[in-house]
Amino acid sequence: MMPTLRIPVLASVAAALVLLCAAALAAAQEQNPLAAPKSHIQVGFPAELYSWVIPPDNPQSPAKVALGRKLFFDDSLSADGTVSCDQCHSPTKGFTDQLPTSMGIHKAFGQRNAPTVLNALFNTLQFWDGRAPTLERQTEGPILNPVEMGNKNLEDVVAKVKSIAEYQQPFQQVFDGLITLVNIEKAIAAYERTQIAFDTPFDHFMAGDQNAISAQAKHGWDLFNGQGRCMTCHGWNPTQPLFTDNRFHNIGVSAHKSDFVPLARKALALIQQGGGGMQQLDQLAIQTDMSGLGRFLVTKQPHDIGAFRTMGLRNLLVTEPYFHDGSQQTLWDVIDHYNKGGVQNPYLDGGLLPLGLSESDEDDLVAFLATLTSPEYADAAKEELDHQQTRAKTDRPQRDTAAAFGKTGLGPGFKGPFGDIGPAQNQENPALLGGD
Repeated sequence: MMPTLRIPVLASVAAALVLLCAAALAAAQEQNPLAAPKSHIQVGFPAELYSWVIPPDNPQSPAKVALGRKLFFDDSLSADGTVSCDQCHSPTKGFTDQLPTSMGIHKAFGQRNAPTVLNALFNTLQFWDGRAPTLERQTEGPILNPVEMGNKNLEDVVAKVKSIAEYQQPFQQVFDGLITLVNIEKAIAAYERTQIAFDTPFDHFMAGDQNAISAQAKHGWDLFNGQGRCMTCHGWNPTQPLFTDNRFHNIGVSAHKSDFVPLARKALALIQQGGGGMQQLDQLAIQTDMSGLGRFLVTKQPHDIGAFRTMGLRNLLVTEPYFHDGSQQTLWDVIDHYNKGGVQNPYLDGGLLPLGLSESDEDDLVAFLATLTSPEYADAAKEELDHQQTRAKTDRPQRDTAAAFGKTGLGPGFKGPFGDIGPAQNQENPALLGGD
């Protein structure tokens, strides 16, 4: 008589297969050439700036980077052994996941788009809202968040790493055998600091090669610095060639779906009750409708409501979709958003105005942005550009030509008394945020 397989046995087998598949995928990603530490010999690489961003208490070394690389791709760091850092930061996808918002354990989704690790070492603060001061501290958020890696506490993670035999020798070599949370964070951060991405056609153009980019891209660069006003927040210069001001701005993305004042009051009450530590802020940002408050969750200052970090523009064609919520699918969507002056709300950054860019102007801006692609991503970027260009011919949800040229509404292209305003934004006076 054949024995009967009971449901628990089948479930155990299925779980084991899931873990094996996850481990195999992570191992393949770890060995991918795109995961390798990058050379500093790249045109446009800011060597002087680099010397400032390596922390004195965590100097780079090949052994530390190798250890951090192993940890970065290790599913063991998650509660169920199925999720590693690379699930949201895949080397083949520009160290993102190319999803609107990221998926963690149990196929749960958070509220934020995964920022790229490429050039993240140059960020003055980490995460879209700057809630982590360093790459080292940034590691704690995903490890503990219930919809990312799902660990109940940091001690469990340390104990798990200690139990894995293959980590004993590397930790002995790098940290005298001390397997601690601080050293795990240092190793992962050291690996992340090797992911630098320059050497683009634009970098070669700025180095003197006039044939490195097309005439269309050159006109896009002119627009970027002029009528497009992009340089205001996405600045470039030889010592800081990162296309970001490392500041936080409300550009109206959250205004489509957030009632800022009641949300801000709710957040303040919760933070007061919970103490406002890193773990609480991480959960509010990733798991709740208060995510759209952005930098306000960290500073609790009204001027930071709906504000998010200015992201760098390099390798945009492999880090799609765009904005903190992944709400825009193409570069044309992004430019359309800015061209109409964003979405008006009481906390909109003062620099957001209708731009009056023509369709050909927008095409030229995209052509320029495409020149910010590093050579290792050139083929993938070309494929994505073709895809976006095809989509943009028929699907342009953010396009509002009348608003862009100031032909509608009571103000310069704005609709209604408060402009193209999000739901219920005019029902409460923002001055009463802290009042009754």
